[in-house]
Amino acid sequence: MEDGVSTYTVDEALISMGFGKFQAFVLAYSGMAKISEAMEMMLLSFVGQSVQAEWELSAQAEVGFNFTALVTGGAGLLSAFAPNYLSLIVLRFMVGVGLGGGPVLSSWFLEFIPAPNRGTWMVIFSAFWTIGTIMEASLAWAVMPSLGWRWLLAFSSLPSFALLLFYPLTLESPRYLCMKGRIADAVQVLETMARLNRVALPSGHLMSGHRMELHEMTDSSETSQLLSAKKTNPAAHSSKTEIGGRNAILKLLSPNLIRSSLLLWTVFLGHAFLYYGLVLLTSELSHGNKICGSEGIVTMQTNHSNDANLYRNVFITSFGEVPGLILSAAIVDKIGRKLSMSSMLYISCLCIAPLMVPQTESLTTFFLFGARICISASFIVLHIYAPEIYPTAVRATGVGFASSIARFGGILCPLVAVGLVHACHQTAAILIFITVMLVSGVAVSYFPLETSGRKLSDHIAA
Repeated sequence: MEDGVSTYTVDEALISMGFGKFQAFVLAYSGMAKISEAMEMMLLSFVGQSVQAEWELSAQAEVGFNFTALVTGGAGLLSAFAPNYLSLIVLRFMVGVGLGGGPVLSSWFLEFIPAPNRGTWMVIFSAFWTIGTIMEASLAWAVMPSLGWRWLLAFSSLPSFALLLFYPLTLESPRYLCMKGRIADAVQVLETMARLNRVALPSGHLMSGHRMELHEMTDSSETSQLLSAKKTNPAAHSSKTEIGGRNAILKLLSPNLIRSSLLLWTVFLGHAFLYYGLVLLTSELSHGNKICGSEGIVTMQTNHSNDANLYRNVFITSFGEVPGLILSAAIVDKIGRKLSMSSMLYISCLCIAPLMVPQTESLTTFFLFGARICISASFIVLHIYAPEIYPTAVRATGVGFASSIARFGGILCPLVAVGLVHACHQTAAILIFITVMLVSGVAVSYFPLETSGRKLSDHIAA
């Protein structure tokens, strides 16, 4: 209550209306984008070797394809009709430009979710990525042997078009509108949400919430700065609010956020390297072992489009993300975000260590399955943690920039998973993966803030 007038914040409105039909639509729409991104990324496990065989490319050229596809990570359909290798690279680059907007949708979904159940719903949101990986593995298994890689590219682009159909039904985040001083528009969005959920909004006027409503202060100097609030007049402050743009990027490196930002970029870089690297290792270890063994000459002449074992193995390891989802859902709110990520990273070291020496195909698949469980669980928690650590004014920018940094992890992993394995340096490749796991785990432990159970913040402390 303010000056005798009853008020409420966006967080209080979200808690009062709970998770209803509107949030279900937001979940489905954002989830479709997650499926689309996962399917496009999983293509690397199948298309690289098939393109290499069809156009008689060297192993270095195959790495170049992976490199370009992951640099930026609507052109998916056109790429199915690529007449040559160069045009395929250009079109996959364009696909990546579209995928670069994915982090915006995760922040958008997050801002509609009540704080008490945020961790659980973000895990459910992350499940759509797992659905996408399994769908792509299933699609490749069904399409590649009979129709080839071009049809796989075409079918994989379909989920992106579904997003265009339902875009007119989407609404702006009320939290974002409040930060821009558009209180009336925010109220209109909240009223629409309440009507669809068949509940009533709290009585009184919407307050823009220019304070950090987080609990459990800690002694960390940066944590104190992150959680402290500036006592200002909301009306005066709203006129100065700036969200996005160059100003938001500079704020990521402000004294209050620089430690969080640098650590977050390091961990995102490591997770992207590990996740996409493990996806590629599923196919490349088997391919590399045969090249380096007695079957080398035969294997180099094999058409990988018809390698049913490859699709089966990728399909099996993709299912490793299902227990990863269950595991992350079980621990993310109970032991916290930081401990969840670091423990999964350290356990993944144990899973992948036996691969420093060549193993049988079954054991290789088994160890990679275990590593996928841990890395996917940690990556899921990271995607929950990243939007929570930033205030609304820079949340989408912060998460988007961290995801952009992660693309460099995707750039580097083909050089290890493809280049070193093809050069018969499997031990060196696995040692690099273990090193990245350990460095990422240590970086997580230095995060200044545990966000489990906290409400989202709105502003950067002065």
